[in-house]
Amino acid sequence: MILLDVCIEPLFTNLPAEERIARIGACGFKAVEMWLHDAGFDGNGFTATPRDPKAIKQACDAAGITLNNIVINPPDDGSIGGAPVLAETHGKYLERVEAAITFAKAAGCHKAITCGGDIQPGMSREAMRATIQEALAKAAKIAEMNDFTLLLEPLNSRHDHIGYFLDSSEDAAAMVEEINSPNLRLLFDVYHMQIMEGDVAEHIQASKKLIAHYHSAAVPGRGEHDHGELDYLYILQVIAETGYEGCFGLEYFPTMPDHEASLKRIRTHLLKSGVCD
Repeated sequence: MILLDVCIEPLFTNLPAEERIARIGACGFKAVEMWLHDAGFDGNGFTATPRDPKAIKQACDAAGITLNNIVINPPDDGSIGGAPVLAETHGKYLERVEAAITFAKAAGCHKAITCGGDIQPGMSREAMRATIQEALAKAAKIAEMNDFTLLLEPLNSRHDHIGYFLDSSEDAAAMVEEINSPNLRLLFDVYHMQIMEGDVAEHIQASKKLIAHYHSAAVPGRGEHDHGELDYLYILQVIAETGYEGCFGLEYFPTMPDHEASLKRIRTHLLKSGVCD
């Protein structure tokens, strides 16, 4: 059975993380995820609000919820904690990997998302790829020592993350395969990859042995999953047929003012697939 999880960041944005978790749990969900461990998201941007891992864990335990993953670094040019694409920030990036792992484990989770960074002017794609791979190989070693899993995320570079380097699930899967660490896996974001590649079911099948997490939202708009050009009931069935039994992340921005109603609507819709909880 696939477990639905909700990214807390775009929801209940006027509330602290702990209260968001409680609200999401009250809507029937059993897992959540969050972005940065040392910054919140208020609906407009990041706020310098360090989070308390013990408080996060207590909130999850009280709500009967599992924290599936956090995010190590933003998908940009290294604004927070460096970026794998920037060799001069690799030391800073690896320190951040260690800090994120420490936070995550204290909060009760064993996975974190990592991003590659933006295209660097003057560098060839081959050079950028090699630089990212060098950093990720070292990060994977740190993860191995901590019994932890890193999730490499390709994103769309057309709308949401213009200039992002790693915008193909095929390229990201190849990088994961080449690094060849059981502690570095692929995050397949259905929303982002529909925009960049299409043929979502085919790409899921092609990378099924490497995928350890999914993200999702409606296309276009990144809103609720029950409208748009993606049939998520079918996509969930495709994922289930691969044997996947992990989390399916709902990382979406509600179009409904009432976020609780939005969550309940999505959950009711996705449960119709018969393969998730």
